[in-house]
Amino acid sequence: MNNEEITRRDFLTLAWSAAGALALSEGVFVGLRFLTPRSVEGEFGGEFNLGPADQYPSGTVTPVEAGRFYLVRLQDGGFMAIYRRCTHLGCAVPFDQASGQFVCPCHGSVFTMDGEVLNPPAPRPLDLFALHINENGEIIVDTASPIEREHTDPAQVVYLG
Repeated sequence: MNNEEITRRDFLTLAWSAAGALALSEGVFVGLRFLTPRSVEGEFGGEFNLGPADQYPSGTVTPVEAGRFYLVRLQDGGFMAIYRRCTHLGCAVPFDQASGQFVCPCHGSVFTMDGEVLNPPAPRPLDLFALHINENGEIIVDTASPIEREHTDPAQVVYLG
């Protein structure tokens, strides 16, 4: 029978190596968890269920503060989810009900109801978020990633049915 004894030095080396490996693996796990985007329904970066499409009258702009976007229902009945961040320097752009336009308070860019630039310095239209209308007629907006666009296009508008 071979009865090998572990020396104190070998035991401590093994214990410190195991503790170091555990600490390293925990650090990697926490780092990856921190860097991984989390999308939570009803919070920016997640999906928003805005309810039935027919509750939004034509020609209206509805702010969705938690989502950082505006739900726009155009005069022809189409829907767009417009990101409220200016394409010039990222300022929050409010909608001016009186003029029916988005007006950037920082540098004076003006955008139409569908986000097209009327007055620079903004280099391009306001960004969009993906929008679809589900089988129950409810509007779903996904704020996970803004859709950059160089110009407005009728294909960017979503219609019922």
